[in-house]
Amino acid sequence: MMYSIFILALIMGSCTKSLVPPVAVKKSHEMHLHGDTRIDNYYWMRLTDEQKSAKEPDSQTRNVLDHIHAERSFTKGSLAHTETLQNNLFDEIVGRIKKDDESVPYKDNGYYYYRRFEKGKEYAIYCRKAGSLDNKEEVILDVNTLAEGYDYFAVSGLTVSPNNQWLSYGVDTLSRRFYTIQFKDLLTGEVLDQTIPNTTGSVAWANDNSTVFYTSKNVVTLLSEKIFRHKIGTDHANDELVYTEDDNSFYIGVYRSKSGEYIIVWNNSTLVSDYHILRADDPDSELVNFSPRGTEHEYSIEHYKDKFYILTNWKAKNNRLMEVSENVTVMANWKEVIPHRSDVHLLRLEVFKDHLVLSERRDGLRNLRIMNQRTGGDKLIEFNEPTYTAYISINEEFNTDILRYSYTSMVTPSSTFDYNMNTGERILLKQREVVGGYDQDSYHSERLYAPGRDGQRIPISLVYRKELKKDTPQNLLLYSYGSYGSTIDPSFRSSRLSLLDRGFMFAIAHIRGGQIYGRGSYDDGKMLNKKNTFKDFIDAGKYLIDQGYTNSDQLYCEGGSAGGLLIGAVVNMAPEIWKGAIASVPFVDVVTTMLDASIPLTSNEWDEWGNPENEEYYNYMLSYSPYDQVIDQEYPNMLVTTGFFDSQVQYWEPLKYVAKLREHWQSENKLYLHMNMDAGHGGKSGRFRRYRELALEYAFMLDLAGIKS
Repeated sequence: MMYSIFILALIMGSCTKSLVPPVAVKKSHEMHLHGDTRIDNYYWMRLTDEQKSAKEPDSQTRNVLDHIHAERSFTKGSLAHTETLQNNLFDEIVGRIKKDDESVPYKDNGYYYYRRFEKGKEYAIYCRKAGSLDNKEEVILDVNTLAEGYDYFAVSGLTVSPNNQWLSYGVDTLSRRFYTIQFKDLLTGEVLDQTIPNTTGSVAWANDNSTVFYTSKNVVTLLSEKIFRHKIGTDHANDELVYTEDDNSFYIGVYRSKSGEYIIVWNNSTLVSDYHILRADDPDSELVNFSPRGTEHEYSIEHYKDKFYILTNWKAKNNRLMEVSENVTVMANWKEVIPHRSDVHLLRLEVFKDHLVLSERRDGLRNLRIMNQRTGGDKLIEFNEPTYTAYISINEEFNTDILRYSYTSMVTPSSTFDYNMNTGERILLKQREVVGGYDQDSYHSERLYAPGRDGQRIPISLVYRKELKKDTPQNLLLYSYGSYGSTIDPSFRSSRLSLLDRGFMFAIAHIRGGQIYGRGSYDDGKMLNKKNTFKDFIDAGKYLIDQGYTNSDQLYCEGGSAGGLLIGAVVNMAPEIWKGAIASVPFVDVVTTMLDASIPLTSNEWDEWGNPENEEYYNYMLSYSPYDQVIDQEYPNMLVTTGFFDSQVQYWEPLKYVAKLREHWQSENKLYLHMNMDAGHGGKSGRFRRYRELALEYAFMLDLAGIKS
């Protein structure tokens, strides 16, 4: 997707400082449905891709870009007094990151793979060594070289062919998550001229080392919808279409089984999973459906010897484990291995020759369970902190007794372990270094439980610096997400020390919409139960105030994307309890977006939020949609961030949201919009540049708190 030279020049231009809050032009746009009329005065801020790419911008394009720059100028000018603090914070944050770092090597098909970073460079260098870590290093991809001349550059889906000769990888230079697949001959270093555009970036290699399967994306909806078969070295225009997903509520993709025996096409909507398989030794054969697609049935499959293991929620809300012969995979032949447990959520399966490893969530915490397939033994790996995260790491080898897992907590930096599944011996391979020193004993983490208004217990993970803990309320940042069943587990961030060392406390509210207590927590925070997500977050904030950890003049909240929806909702519902709020790339115009299937990804979201074409869902969604529920009231200080090229939440949602907030703003509190003009949903590319925005967010809060240094 190309953008006009005019627009690129304008959006990348410097901002003129201004302290006058922008007032957006109002142009009435009426929307009628279910006998209801909504008026959106800022609908005009939406630009199509055609308008962005036009050689000569039209008047609407100029007006939109003029308003964006008025907002950017206002933010820059209003926060000019924090620029020194922002720079200091940025230097602090990146100063804790080891510049010449290296990942823990993992073994795959006779090679040890790892990535490393060099001082002064933004991107990773991907490497491997044959047979032994003592052997010579082979650089398979230096992203720093590839990224030269680009404002944004991302690499995804690095995959090596079974014979170790070919590397495939995807490149995105715009941040719209459209990747062009490229192929590199690792024997000669040649990168083929034949590329594959508009893909997800990854491929599945067949065992002939020349056939790959990949997923193409619709350039309008951004949906992954077709699977192609490609012979490397040929023109992608001649690729054979092997699968098309006709239901636009599904995402699809393709991967190679860990056993190396199958190519697997997956299809997932919010509530349904579906798979098609073919033998990797016979890449020109036809795909076969694993089991007929059902309704409200989610599952995953893993090949093992002559059968498949299936992790399924069929008649099992928290999932159970089943198995089936590889020759008769339909559901009628599935046999139970581990039954459903109401108090344990089965999350993931890793298969080895003699062991199965299960990632489980019990009492809101993730555990690792080892099952010995020879002896029938069954044990949990023990962890001792009150709040932590343990998860399965990279385990490409099948014939091994060693499990690679990762562990972190709010005070323990990310740590990589090798665990002997027979003896129970664990070896710490690496703990992420905090440059300049880090004394873990100086910090304390704990698990709290806030009472929800409907009787639910809301877990809160809290961390603070011990010597700065007060007996009186202090500054506290409360964070959450709360959608799609995504659970924000407690983890360590060295960047967070810049807040903790200035007397801030940091907390994560584990609210419904995630799966902290299993699938039930998700079901209780979606569709017509979505308001439970917002109520839980508000109740967690009020609990922290009631218990004396903080007060309404020192409590801050933050969330991004669907978590930005959370922030938009809670500042509408309970503006009085927050000193400041940060809404990052926020999804705030819920009803309008969910009514417009032309907006990328909308059709995939109906099972999460509901389809407002149904009047019941329309009314419910309208009752909490942050954009629609903005009213005349005193809002807390707010910073809203977005990216002009965002493919997940289109830039105009936060832009319109801020314009409407300004129209109804009833206090002297501050409202700022920060729009990244060369980035998308995930912010700037590179290892360090993304922390400029984090430094801005921290400076925004510290400035409100009166902390200047």
